[in-house]
Amino acid sequence: GLDAIIIPGGFSYGDYLRTGAIARFSPVMHAVKEFAQNGGLVMGICNGFQILLVAGLLPGAMLRNRSLHFVCKDVHVRVENAATPFTGGCRPGQVLKIPIAHADGNYYTDPVTLAGLQANAQVVFRYCTPEGKVTAEANPNGSLDNIAGIRNAEGNVLGMMPHPERSAEELLGNVDGRLILMSLVESLKQNRLKMVGTG
Repeated sequence: GLDAIIIPGGFSYGDYLRTGAIARFSPVMHAVKEFAQNGGLVMGICNGFQILLVAGLLPGAMLRNRSLHFVCKDVHVRVENAATPFTGGCRPGQVLKIPIAHADGNYYTDPVTLAGLQANAQVVFRYCTPEGKVTAEANPNGSLDNIAGIRNAEGNVLGMMPHPERSAEELLGNVDGRLILMSLVESLKQNRLKMVGTG
């Protein structure tokens, strides 16, 4: 009866071995995989993204940050694909300011998989300058191709390192993350209306 699953950020048990390495064996992950395989919307934020990678719901892996230090700061990301359930409220190329907080956010995959991600519009967010330029200097962790977030080929699973929930309230000083969260809510509303209309 769930509408969506969000695997949040934070530090999971066993992260000292490798991020997500133990969490992927949690009994609940069987249900998460089944939910995703049936078309349910799944979003992984930061450690949640790492878990989705290790669990095989998204391609690639996370390496230590290029600096080998924990990074906690606001970054800018460019919306590369606004035609997803998670970005429908954004404009293509829109720049969002969203905080990151991680030590293992350096996204990596093999060249063939990277080419597939690029060709299939699976790269959803890229680190960029405030003006929207994708540069090495704007990359906070060394992530391949400045990748900050990707989706699966089917489009119903998203992983992203920045924390939209930490920039979704005026009280927090920034509401850019709200666009992502409300896009998900709006997508769920539209899905529900379709179900009612066809039922």
